[in-house]
Amino acid sequence: MKRRNFLLSLGSGAAAGLVALRYWPEDGLYNECIADSMPGQLQQHPLIRQAIADVDFTRVWDNHVHLIGLGKRTNGLWANPEMMSWGHPLKHIQYRFYMDASCAGEQEQVDQGYVERIRQLTADLPDGMKLMLLAFDYFHDQHGTMDRGKSFFYTANDYAAAIAASNPQRFEWIASIHPYREDSIALLEAAVAQGARAIKWLPEAMGIDPASRRCIPFYQAMQRLGIPLLSHAGHEVAVGTEGSRESGNPLLLRKALDQGVKVIVAHCASLGKAVDLDKRAGRTEKSSFELFVRMMKEPQYEGLLFGDISALLQINRLDGPIKYLLLQEDWNPRLINGSDYPLPGVLPIIPLKQIVRMGLLQQQQAAILSEVRRYNPLWFDFLLKRMLRWRGKGFSNSVFETRRHFLPSI
Repeated sequence: MKRRNFLLSLGSGAAAGLVALRYWPEDGLYNECIADSMPGQLQQHPLIRQAIADVDFTRVWDNHVHLIGLGKRTNGLWANPEMMSWGHPLKHIQYRFYMDASCAGEQEQVDQGYVERIRQLTADLPDGMKLMLLAFDYFHDQHGTMDRGKSFFYTANDYAAAIAASNPQRFEWIASIHPYREDSIALLEAAVAQGARAIKWLPEAMGIDPASRRCIPFYQAMQRLGIPLLSHAGHEVAVGTEGSRESGNPLLLRKALDQGVKVIVAHCASLGKAVDLDKRAGRTEKSSFELFVRMMKEPQYEGLLFGDISALLQINRLDGPIKYLLLQEDWNPRLINGSDYPLPGVLPIIPLKQIVRMGLLQQQQAAILSEVRRYNPLWFDFLLKRMLRWRGKGFSNSVFETRRHFLPSI
């Protein structure tokens, strides 16, 4: 089924979702998937030139670019068959929106189409800017045994490394290794030897308790190798979660920090609540973001704990931390920009009109950004965050010039 026809046929479920969001997406539901480069007149627009005037793009690494596919014709990729079935409507709708966002084409061409689309988008990005492609390990049980039935998708380290190596001027890569695997440390060492710049976890979806003692040898190896951990925290909604909801508690990442591992908390733990494990009596819940803020303020984690600002402008997170973070000027060196691609291409979830109403963006800027999004969701996401202002404060260059976090000698 064509993307347009599919999205128009979502019916009552999608309509109910849009009612719940209380707005109609100003840029529609589906992507035009324009293959042409952005017009020079748009690329040179004064508002865009102003937004990027003093950025050193040789230091800009987008740390959160998903690399996914179905494995139809490609080794190293896999997706849960439930995503392709209307018998599992939520997973199927998510899958179709992600495929629309990535302009990957029909099922038989998805693996190649996904990568080709990323390559096309990078052609419009400034020289020197790089994307960090994410591998993603399977769900593993408490014994370290892989369980495909509980996995949402899989992207092998070797596959991510190969795609990155195909265009080293534009791509870096981040490995994903489940710490309960018997071969986890050997895989970690192999990934670092292949050029992996970090390790990616999504504990709720992978079945990881970041505070488990089973993780300590892995943390020690990470610290020895000097490689950071990019770990999701807070409630997860973008992919299926078969693990414990409690594993998304940001306080569980203390175990890694206390072993000297640099930890980057994806989305700054900006969704949901978690048990305040620091409170000895009772099981009081607080917002996950509040717990993240507490950890950021603790002196012993200075230089170790960082926040990834990807996805903070999605509709389900807009009432969260974005205004607070914009005001924390002293945190700028500890915030790291990422796009969470392909999600910036899911048109309904980043509502520019709402962002304008919140006072974070000017109407003229929103109009230009809307046009940019038609051509390039990666560039749209970057420019949107560059243009944000709250009470006169915006994110500094250090939030975007992130290479130093992954190459400590720079």
